[in-house]
Amino acid sequence: MRNESTREVRTAKPCASRERIHIEGKFLMWGKQKFYLKGVTYGTFRPTDDGSQYPPADSVDIDFAAMAQNGINSVRTYTVPPAYLLDKALEYGLHVMVGLPWEQHLTFLDDPAQSARIVADMRASVHTLGRHPAVLCYAIGNEIPASIVRWYGEKKISGFLQRLYQAVKAEDPEGLVTYVNYPTTEYLTLPFLDFFCFNVYLESPEKLNGYIAKLHNLVGDKPLLLAEVGLDSQRNGEEKQADSLDWQLRMIFAKGCVGTFVFAWTDEWWRGGFDIEDWDFGLVDRNRRPKPALYAVSKAYADVPFTNDAALPFISVAVCSYNGSATIRDTMEGLKALDYPNFEVIVVNDGSTDKLLDILTEYDVQIITTENQGLSNARNTALYAAQGDIVAYIDDDAYPDPQWLRYLAYAFLNSEHAGIGGPNLPPADDGLIAHCVANAPGGPVHVLTTDELAEHIPGCNMAFRREVLLEVGGFDPIYRAAGDDVDLCWRVLHTGRTIGFHAAAFVWHHRRNSLKMYWQQQKGYGKAEALLEGKWPQKYNSFGHLTWTGRIYGNGLTQPIQLGKRKVFHGTWGSALFQSVYEQAPNSMAYLPLMPEWFLLMGLLGALSMLSVLWQPLLWALPLLIITGVVVLTQAGLSAAYADLRHVQRWSLKVQLYGLTMLLHLMQPVARLVGRLQHGLTPWRKRGSGEQSFSKLLQRVRAQEQWSEDWHPVEELLARVEHDLLRRKVRARRGGTFDRWDLQASCSFFSGARAIMAIEEHGGGRMMVKFKSWTVLSQSAYVITGLLLALTTLSLLDRAYVLSGLFAMGTALFAVHLLTDVARSMSDLSLAFGSLLSVPAAGAVENVTEPENPAFELATEYGEYKLV
Repeated sequence: MRNESTREVRTAKPCASRERIHIEGKFLMWGKQKFYLKGVTYGTFRPTDDGSQYPPADSVDIDFAAMAQNGINSVRTYTVPPAYLLDKALEYGLHVMVGLPWEQHLTFLDDPAQSARIVADMRASVHTLGRHPAVLCYAIGNEIPASIVRWYGEKKISGFLQRLYQAVKAEDPEGLVTYVNYPTTEYLTLPFLDFFCFNVYLESPEKLNGYIAKLHNLVGDKPLLLAEVGLDSQRNGEEKQADSLDWQLRMIFAKGCVGTFVFAWTDEWWRGGFDIEDWDFGLVDRNRRPKPALYAVSKAYADVPFTNDAALPFISVAVCSYNGSATIRDTMEGLKALDYPNFEVIVVNDGSTDKLLDILTEYDVQIITTENQGLSNARNTALYAAQGDIVAYIDDDAYPDPQWLRYLAYAFLNSEHAGIGGPNLPPADDGLIAHCVANAPGGPVHVLTTDELAEHIPGCNMAFRREVLLEVGGFDPIYRAAGDDVDLCWRVLHTGRTIGFHAAAFVWHHRRNSLKMYWQQQKGYGKAEALLEGKWPQKYNSFGHLTWTGRIYGNGLTQPIQLGKRKVFHGTWGSALFQSVYEQAPNSMAYLPLMPEWFLLMGLLGALSMLSVLWQPLLWALPLLIITGVVVLTQAGLSAAYADLRHVQRWSLKVQLYGLTMLLHLMQPVARLVGRLQHGLTPWRKRGSGEQSFSKLLQRVRAQEQWSEDWHPVEELLARVEHDLLRRKVRARRGGTFDRWDLQASCSFFSGARAIMAIEEHGGGRMMVKFKSWTVLSQSAYVITGLLLALTTLSLLDRAYVLSGLFAMGTALFAVHLLTDVARSMSDLSLAFGSLLSVPAAGAVENVTEPENPAFELATEYGEYKLV
């Protein structure tokens, strides 16, 4: 069966290093270099007379020599390989992904003895391999059938796979362990794995591109390997097989996967007791004659992960620093080590008073020193000095992956996105407190509306086309330390452009390493939220809580208490090829405890409990206080349980770190609340123009009309009214599909005004526009009013005159507050309609040109940006 002519291709040098593959961030590492896995699958083969499931040693020698000659560096087996195969792999510089087979196609959990034997056998198999240096990793399973997973349920399968993982680690603690999943069971939650593998057979570039992006979001910060890709040449033809593998391999590496295994090396394939002869997935045929696919794979593997340096754009990397000497050296060393042929580095020293300049002068970078004017001004200074078509921003407490710019460039070259972002990962050696902070809320996270489109990318790792930054006016200087990236992303999106995300374009980002620093950071974020809410009121709800349209990705997110279970789309009778998870959205009550304002409620209940010394019935506030506190503690405890503490061996230290992480989950909303309150973002805040008409307040319904000689569609007119409301800093909300009103204007949490518009047609394009508005109170306004009146009455009847007077005063003040806010909302609606036909169409945006000096001036106000 062998073609002896392949003997001459034995030219690969023996592997000199026995250092094992390990993981850093999203990639595999071999020593200090990334290891891009360029593999093929090998087997399964018909067993020989002595029971061996592999060809003889001389045949393996010929196969492995041909693999090495064609740029293949890894082999995947589906059964435990013999020692001679591993020795041959080591000789030819090949790394072996060892498959550990077991009865995964059976209902293996029905008998505890059977499941225990599987675990023991797997551990024994790993033991026989003796930690061979050719072993790349262990696969503890391959595509457990969807029907078996559905039979037992996700939790039982995940739990058993974790037992297998622990069994392998007990024999080889340093060995990498994975499980090979596939789309039909993609919903399996396996956070304990060292990296993730999926078998993916998609034959169109669009589908494969989208699914890889989805898988990156599923696996998070860990590496992603496609363990099988291929095409059957018997049905599709050898030329199509070659063409398909060429674009698949190039896309897989460009999308940030650590590599792939092509299925398979040879058409020779044995399964289930039979030779499989109606499929031909091999790169060589059954007689080891090369097919066109082998040459295509060889060329693709030689080119990937990156090709065509000549097409790469010039990129300006901007670093802005204020007293960042403690971490800036890491940033500079990381930039110095970038693998990119065409870039510049601009460092803006924003009036630092430490030794920052002394460090910067050691590096070949452009240094611009300014007075301390804040982060946004510094970023604009770098923007105006940049020579590149793309400006990539990285913080002074972060450093890039060596291929950071290459992945960003790929994303820009293959899309029309205005900006591209990527993950920011915490370095493993930053210390235990920093590790806990990395698993706590409030970190720099990205928000995605799809698997590849972002609503927000954090400023520590973001890149934009320079022309777009100039067009929108750069960064708003009101944000001196935080919030500028959020504001910029929203402004870019409101021009109709898109922002993309590339999972492999990551940077390492140091987290705060003390509780004090974490507190100050979160308090600063609270201030940024207050500034953002003043500029973007429609992005915030009545409580003052930011509502993203996309999904937030990142570690440490505080989770709501959910009573409902997540649902998996299995399809009818489990027939779906792609079975995904659909989270049941918690109701609004589940999200209330996540808001920093929840602690205001706790403070109020605490105050009422203390006032029980004057009036005993107020002691009923104490149980409510306890309940609200238990809810917060439960959320913090459940969320802290997601922290990855596998690297910690001592249980006592694990308990301490879990407690610290839980404490951070409690600290973060309090710090945010302090920052918000100090800068005006309160539930009782007032928005709007400040104009109010008390004369017509008692007239709950107000009608207006305007005559127009030109006809306009009602949608355009309503958009103009909405546009004008937002210019007045009023929170405007559109009516839903079942509402008999068009717009709601709210100047506070407790009240507002609603309006409806109608048009009278008068012929010749002439029209009468009619506008009717009326006041509304929120449910919370009725509840608070009723509660205050009840407390006033009951305390008066109980002769607690002091408290009765206090409650009566509170009732009166609250009533005045409601009246004032209603008046504001009605007045702003009236004014917005009154200027309806004189306001330009919503969406007009001024063209912003580059100023002559770095001092940035905000060229446009919020109201001039396009509203979607």
